[in-house]
Amino acid sequence: MLKSFHIEAPDEHIKPLIIDKIDNLTKPKGSLGTLEEIALQVALIQQTLEPVLRKPQNILFAADHGILEEGVSPTPREVTWQQVLHYTRGGAGVNVFCEQHGFGLKVVDAGVDYDFHGHPGVIDLKVRRGTRNFLHESAMTMEELELCFERGAQIVRQCITEGSNMLSFGEMGAGNTSAASVWMHCFTGIPLEKCVGAGSGLNQAGVQHKLEVLQQALNNYKGNGSVLDIMAYFGGYELVMAVGAMLQAAESRVLILVDGFLMTACMLAAAQLYPEVTRYAIYGHCGDESGHHLLLDTLHAKPLLSLGMRLGEGTGAIVSYPIVESALCMLNDMESFKKTDVTKYF
Repeated sequence: MLKSFHIEAPDEHIKPLIIDKIDNLTKPKGSLGTLEEIALQVALIQQTLEPVLRKPQNILFAADHGILEEGVSPTPREVTWQQVLHYTRGGAGVNVFCEQHGFGLKVVDAGVDYDFHGHPGVIDLKVRRGTRNFLHESAMTMEELELCFERGAQIVRQCITEGSNMLSFGEMGAGNTSAASVWMHCFTGIPLEKCVGAGSGLNQAGVQHKLEVLQQALNNYKGNGSVLDIMAYFGGYELVMAVGAMLQAAESRVLILVDGFLMTACMLAAAQLYPEVTRYAIYGHCGDESGHHLLLDTLHAKPLLSLGMRLGEGTGAIVSYPIVESALCMLNDMESFKKTDVTKYF
């Protein structure tokens, strides 16, 4: 039986008090723009006038994809497991930014086609050694989908036990933008050609081939069209696990810092099941993958950064974290007109 979640929008009884505090800080009303919006959102989530961020962690889910057999990515399959080991040695982009901003990093094997032999730096939640090729059959079974939901939720519960109240999520999996592009098309109705991009570096001919493969896969699809069926048929183990993780975070009233195209697609999928999950999300950046801005628009999301990034791994979310910190510093540390001799000005 598929795990269910209990997700409610934050209680807004405290909202007038938060707004009053923000509006009476020693600045013109609204002059700190997005920082004021972030402060309000986090204070509502935490139900306090003095919100804090504790022990941020980035959970990086990795898995392989059967659709890679169709030449939809220039990245070889073995890069997935090689990068996973690279993360454990500390030399990847995500390691650098986690170290810079004080994030913990959890590297999760959701379905990599490799045996890590109990490697101490890799959390073994493997469902299978890669999904099936969704050009011809469902990428995963419903039983595997259920496992992904539960295991994603499991790792978030672990982080909460460790004291975290803010999480970001990342991914690694050659070919996974194909899965995310199909999800985007199915859940938004945006034409497929606007959902498909270069991924890890396809040229124009490669993007056209990818589009043709994905269109054929959609033509071949004979499922029931439900959200869960689409997630299972076209998904990836790391992506569905991230969806389960996001839903558990929202149920636990943990702030979610959303990374690029792939994690935004996961938030979109999560919202198809539990719309209130988006109330717990801050979007770190608009990535360079084609279609990401359309996906953000669909979610009415306002990204904090636009730096042309498309690495994944959670890097864009982590790099945007200091902006969230600044918003809370504003709320907690600025003086109020009520407590100073500065005349209130607008």
